[in-house]
Amino acid sequence: MKKAYLFPGQGSQMEGMGEQLCKLFSSAPEFLDMADDVLGYKISDLMFNGTKEQLRETRITQTAVYTYAVIKARCMRNFVPDMVAGHSLGEFSALASVRAFSFAEGLKLVQKRGDLMQELCEKVPSGMAAVLGLDDVVTEAICNQITQETGEVVVPANYNCPGQLVISGTKKGLEIAAVRLKEGGARTVLPLKNVHGGFHSPVMAPARNELAHYIENMEFKAPLVPVYQNVTARPSQDPEEIKANLIAHLTSPVRWTEQIENMVMDGATQFFEVGARPVLASMVSRINRRFTPVFL
Repeated sequence: MKKAYLFPGQGSQMEGMGEQLCKLFSSAPEFLDMADDVLGYKISDLMFNGTKEQLRETRITQTAVYTYAVIKARCMRNFVPDMVAGHSLGEFSALASVRAFSFAEGLKLVQKRGDLMQELCEKVPSGMAAVLGLDDVVTEAICNQITQETGEVVVPANYNCPGQLVISGTKKGLEIAAVRLKEGGARTVLPLKNVHGGFHSPVMAPARNELAHYIENMEFKAPLVPVYQNVTARPSQDPEEIKANLIAHLTSPVRWTEQIENMVMDGATQFFEVGARPVLASMVSRINRRFTPVFL
């Protein structure tokens, strides 16, 4: 039997997440104090008392989600993975949970990433939307056609599960895509309210060089178990390969369906989700009906 642990990304945050964490683990406050020191502001206060709108701010969301998930993984007595994966931002939590880097170093990286992405969100009106009920190939073709015809950015960003593909791009590109995808047979095109930018798309390209420089100068260790990465959907324990994939991660799609399929092919028999609230379980069940992840 092989246990696979999954870590959610943006959208898994919730009000009162700090209080919830401290109720679960007596050692959580010590980690939260460390997070406050590393970040130079009270992320703990936002995790305890922040409003929904505050927690949706990219730079806050990313540090809060990472902090919550890594603390939970570090504090759980029964955290014994054979493999791990994280959805988008969750990949950083997954890597920290299996010691590819320390909690503090990972938090600095997530802070840097969140700041760069926030700056682009403020400069370029952009976002993401879930496309439901349409074949991936059709969605890809329509997005490509819009980009070629208009010059607006709109690309597949998250291959979440069969029948659910998230697209990303400029506001104008997404508006055009919503109309054309519905004409093409999509059941609905739903803007993501918990995400304020065109993540995993060329919109994020201006941040790539600076993030690459930061990552290349970090010390990564071989993770304790294989990490299935979003960019390739394949497992890795090679620090240099992991670094390269994290750099590409900013502008590349999340191949979540393939990741889960590959984990199953490699022997995963149980899935566990580590986050503030369950968001990945339904995706996994739609990818493979044999599995319903346990939310921890």
